[in-house]
Amino acid sequence: MTDDSTTTAFHIEGADRPSRWLITCDHATNRVPDWVGGGDLGIAPADMARHIAYDVGAAGLTRALARRMDAPAILSDFSRLVIDPNRGEDDPTLLMRLYDGTVIPANRDADAAERERRLDRLHRPYHAALAALAARHSARCLCAIHSFTPQLRGRPPRPWQVGILYSHRDARLGPAMVAACRDQGWITGENQPYDGHLDGDSIDRHGLAHGRPNMLIEVRNDLIASPEGQALWAERLAPVIARVLAESGL
Repeated sequence: MTDDSTTTAFHIEGADRPSRWLITCDHATNRVPDWVGGGDLGIAPADMARHIAYDVGAAGLTRALARRMDAPAILSDFSRLVIDPNRGEDDPTLLMRLYDGTVIPANRDADAAERERRLDRLHRPYHAALAALAARHSARCLCAIHSFTPQLRGRPPRPWQVGILYSHRDARLGPAMVAACRDQGWITGENQPYDGHLDGDSIDRHGLAHGRPNMLIEVRNDLIASPEGQALWAERLAPVIARVLAESGL
């Protein structure tokens, strides 16, 4: 795979950068390939612009952070509503039919053949590329970048600026990253707003299964909706991530 390559499933930037870190962005875009519903999932443009279709601001943060850390990055190139790359192939939420109050018509009647087609053309190529990129460094560490909405419909506001997620099966970096973020004065959730372990997700598949040090960083999406916010949070996060790894001795 050449640097800055583009496929229908993913983008890679800085493949040959020397850092141990690999920065991943599973939910980088709201793009719907034209072979899925003619490029339309049947929901309103306003819904396609919401967090249900992608992680707002995460792609820009991923690119800025990877540049600062001299690390490679891989970003998906399809909406999570088409098929979710951060879910295992047997996960019932792989193809969401209802998400945060919005029905997804193009998924409502998707059969096993359609599910397999999306796996073959999008989900599997993305994970194959991620696996190959991860294997390029013998001491690889994974940092997954996501964003979260400040408030789900009908739910209380979420107070955190940043969430650090990690699995109970690997607490080598997660708790230290939580403490380091709180030391910066950031309102930081520990395994919030989501639980840090999900069987078959990207960290489970490419991190835990190979014993690679890992962390998943969630940033509230209103903080990184603009390029300026993305650059600011990349500048803030990069030295903290580097210090936590250095101090871990891993």
